[in-house]
Amino acid sequence: MALEMRVLQSDEWDALYDHLELAFGGVPDSSEARELYRSLTEVERSLAVWDGQACVGSASAFSFRLSVPGADPVPAAGVTMVGVAPTHRRRGILSSLMRRQLDDVRAGGEPLAVLTASEPAIYGRFGYGIAAHELSLDIDTDRAGLTVPPATDTLRLRIVDPAKALGDCERVYAQLVARRPGMPARQPGWERLPLLDPESDREGASRLMCVVAERPDGEVAGYARYRVKPDWDAAGARGTVTVRDLDALDPAAAAALWRYLFGIDLTSTLRAGRRPVDDPVLHLLGDARRARPSTADSLHVRLVDLPAALRARGYGATLDVVLEVEDAFCPWNAGRWRLVTAGPGGAVSCVRTADPADLALSARELGAAYLGGVALTSLAGAGLVRELRPGALVAASRAFAGDVAPWLPHGF
Repeated sequence: MALEMRVLQSDEWDALYDHLELAFGGVPDSSEARELYRSLTEVERSLAVWDGQACVGSASAFSFRLSVPGADPVPAAGVTMVGVAPTHRRRGILSSLMRRQLDDVRAGGEPLAVLTASEPAIYGRFGYGIAAHELSLDIDTDRAGLTVPPATDTLRLRIVDPAKALGDCERVYAQLVARRPGMPARQPGWERLPLLDPESDREGASRLMCVVAERPDGEVAGYARYRVKPDWDAAGARGTVTVRDLDALDPAAAAALWRYLFGIDLTSTLRAGRRPVDDPVLHLLGDARRARPSTADSLHVRLVDLPAALRARGYGATLDVVLEVEDAFCPWNAGRWRLVTAGPGGAVSCVRTADPADLALSARELGAAYLGGVALTSLAGAGLVRELRPGALVAASRAFAGDVAPWLPHGF
């Protein structure tokens, strides 16, 4: 029987989700998670491949607006629910899904597509570059030490119900989006994601808890959501605090929240994943080795409409450079492009040109550098960017660089 790819129908959603659970190991999600993603799924942006009545492949997208360096958030397709049944591998299903999806993204006018990858090696061949990384910390709170700025003591901390504090927390999050590339501006419904707390996911830890940091005028300047897992050995208590989110508008609020988490009774370990790689908490620690920091890839970026994407972000320096771009999967991006920027807050132009190229690279490398966290000079050191005019590499790398590391605060 021939395989058929088509846009998902509403009554086919459960079949698609059953397929995804099988493709990702066969362990079912909680009913709470399943219902949340049912409500968030944009069925009209969901593709499914069918073998008779069986769903054997899928790819969907969320309509995001993503923060970028020096400019307003940019429309982006948040690629998700990508999977192929183990019985149908090596038949070109994934390539067909990626082909159709990127064509649809282009037709819809979104200059970017972004994703997180369970297997990072897969998506480079479709032009996705790793543009953001995340930091994980496993802190020995008894030995790491923590020093906080003097203004920390001006903050008042309150333990609150996570749902009741949601409005205040979302206001903090919304203000942070403009400060750091890679953050999705929260669309309606997505505010429910941080509150997802099925008992089956707790692994013996407490329910989700929330503490807010308030300024003297009562304004919430930061929050942390966390769980506590009690544990004991012959020496006494050695519980673990696991941080889901910690967002703050200023250094004092951030420090107050970290100090609170360090000081929770009967605990000696604090675990925090999915943090920005330049998280200031590393500079508050007396001994950062006791945090056992590690990093992993996070957000992968694909320039779907190259000139529109390059015009949509800001640049930290003036630049006039001709890029020779290779893009076999989206050939409309291939060729020479002249990128001219007037520096911070200035105009940006990106047009086709027949002028000699200054740098040669692929769309994947442009995606990696797009959010300002991966230096073009670093990519050149790996042989992935070639300098064709002396001085062009350093100039372009400085212009693309951001002031803070890009960060994706939650998955999708």
